[in-house]
Amino acid sequence: MEVGLLYSRIRPDEKLLLSELRERGHEVHKVDVRKATFGLDAPPEPLGDCDVVLDRCLATSRSKYASRFMAHYDVPVVNSPETAKTCSDKVETSLALAEAGIPTPETTVAFTKESALDAIEAFGYPCVLKPVVGSWGRLMAKLESRSAAEAVLEHKETLGHYEHSVFYVQQFVQKPGRDLRVLTVDGEPIAAMSRTSDHWLTNAATGAETASFDLDPEVEKLAKQASDAVGGGLLGVDLMELENGGYTVHEVNHTVEFKALNAAVDVNVAAKVVDWLEAKVAAEAADDAEADDTDADDADADTAPAEVGQ
Repeated sequence: MEVGLLYSRIRPDEKLLLSELRERGHEVHKVDVRKATFGLDAPPEPLGDCDVVLDRCLATSRSKYASRFMAHYDVPVVNSPETAKTCSDKVETSLALAEAGIPTPETTVAFTKESALDAIEAFGYPCVLKPVVGSWGRLMAKLESRSAAEAVLEHKETLGHYEHSVFYVQQFVQKPGRDLRVLTVDGEPIAAMSRTSDHWLTNAATGAETASFDLDPEVEKLAKQASDAVGGGLLGVDLMELENGGYTVHEVNHTVEFKALNAAVDVNVAAKVVDWLEAKVAAEAADDAEADDTDADDADADTAPAEVGQ
């Protein structure tokens, strides 16, 4: 199997994947997207010969466009550009989850500072203001008062970028000091962990303590549904436990990091991901072979001489 790896920095997650792929004898072609160029006619060498390309770009913009180019070149890519587009934007993710009937925190989007303040006041305090694009808990604000809301909204408006003029306001979910991360491949869970912190943000990137989490049927079901809702692939589905029971899905990550998960569970996460990639490539090869046989049979039928009646 020839595997392409699109990256801008080789993190511990990519090192785990590279090690597993090479140990199995797969050929890996690393492409630094900071140096590569993508034209309209052909992919950068040697991606055109790859059986699958992994998008592991750090920057959202690079991820979205690089995966779109791979699809344009008809090169299989994980994740698909459709999944990348949905998961990279919190508004798109919320809409996809809601349209699929998946429980997700109540959310309101506003386009001016004034209407955003109205939405915040309607939620009451505390509530949460998030950037529509971003990860690792950056630029998220838990708003405790009107004065705090006014200050944060003023700051976002001053930043100037159009994304900061899309105000994504969400209810503050009272969770038991932790949230859950489930790593899935086309909806099938590989492993799960809890992330616990005294801070309201419970990202592993912000220092939360991680521990293995035993999936219950409801979490497993929601993780699969969330994966299906955004287009499937290699995903990190984030959930919060509700005070009155049940769960809510608050995020789905398409260039998911898993080094913390790998350290927390008794599962070789990279090995499970590569198992899935191998099966995915084999299935696509079998489909292509079947299609070729069908085309050949059709061609034979078209060229066969007609029978003459006796």
